Amino acid sequence: MSMNVGSPTETGEELPMSDINTTPLVDVMLVLLIIFLITVPVVLQTVPVTLPKVANLPTTTKPENVLISVDTNCDVYWGRQKIETKAELLDRGVTALKAEIERQKAKGLKLELPEVHIRGDKDMEYRCVGGVIFTMQRAGFQKIGFISEPPAGTITTR
Repeated sequence: MSMNVGSPTETGEELPMSDINTTPLVDVMLVLLIIFLITVPVVLQTVPVTLPKVANLPTTTKPENVLISVDTNCDVYWGRQKIETKAELLDRGVTALKAEIERQKAKGLKLELPEVHIRGDKDMEYRCVGGVIFTMQRAGFQKIGFISEPPAGTITTR
């Protein structure tokens, strides 16, 4: 390997090389350009939203799962029975979860916590469902999902 220090002059002395190696600079600039090209579309997303037209996998209904419905008036139903207060919902959730855990322990089954399936009217305010989610999480449920109707003509397969 050799190194180019500079070109010899008339007197035979070599002058230091004053050229800049631009290859690393170009490499860095290309990497930055690629990063910006990838991240800018992600950062510049707009807000206008019209979402729930969902098509997803069908749920497997288990008897231990809790079905909660919320209507447009923010009335909460456990199955078909109306729940009057959040405290009543919390008590029912804790009782149901404890009963299911005891049932599974008595049968010697591997502990598999039940899920909460929430059916919410599309015209209700989100705070109605948000309160139910928060209350059921406080009761100890770890899996909370939403039941929705797929758009007409949607085919879902497993």
